Amino acid sequence: MTDSHHRRSALVTGAARGIGAAIAARLHKDGWHVLLVDIDAEAVARYAAELGGSAHAMAADVGDEADAHAAVERARDRFGRLDALVCNAGFMIRKPIAELTLTEWSGVLATNLTSTFLLVRAAETLLRQAEGSVITIASTRAHMSEPDTESYAASKGGLVALTHALAISLGPSIRVNCISPGWIDTKNASLRQEDHAQHPAGRVGRPADVAAMAAWLLDPAQGFVTGAEFVIDGGMSRKMIYID
Repeated sequence: MTDSHHRRSALVTGAARGIGAAIAARLHKDGWHVLLVDIDAEAVARYAAELGGSAHAMAADVGDEADAHAAVERARDRFGRLDALVCNAGFMIRKPIAELTLTEWSGVLATNLTSTFLLVRAAETLLRQAEGSVITIASTRAHMSEPDTESYAASKGGLVALTHALAISLGPSIRVNCISPGWIDTKNASLRQEDHAQHPAGRVGRPADVAAMAAWLLDPAQGFVTGAEFVIDGGMSRKMIYID
């Protein structure tokens, strides 16, 4: 076994852009081997090449059982170990429930929720060997909603519950925690001053904010932290709002 096999390694899904890309970049900067997995083959390959070094890309639909298993196998074959699994892949369909098809509902849940079950099941042995860690990326929408987001809210609420269930089942050798972001500017949008000012923290969140929390949770020094949900929303979900 080469020295490279002694470096910590992570599999990050939804890693071509946004929060997943930021987490992959942070771990890569911190010296991890990282397998970036995304359904967008071109984008994930391009981003992994930008990171270079110990960053590797794989195109996969992690809501598919065979693809999820193949992603874990790729990490094992490439790195010889797996210390961290970051389940970030997800998307939203915003439609009135009367117009939301069963296929659309099932697609959102497959990518956002079922993929975590598939990946953890496939990675359990490797994670136990490394005394590793799982991070799920849920959302404050697990606790609050806008209209026409039923499938997304259900998937993110399911992730919060799945997180503590996995923590109990897989502990103490595997820690499992959840990050629930609020408004994170993943597209470098043209934001208004009032967008920032409404947050008790004084600004809209950035992908790097979530990546910093992920890096902290994956540190073995946080060995007493498991089954927890960490809300990163600039304080918005604690703010009482009244309309005059």
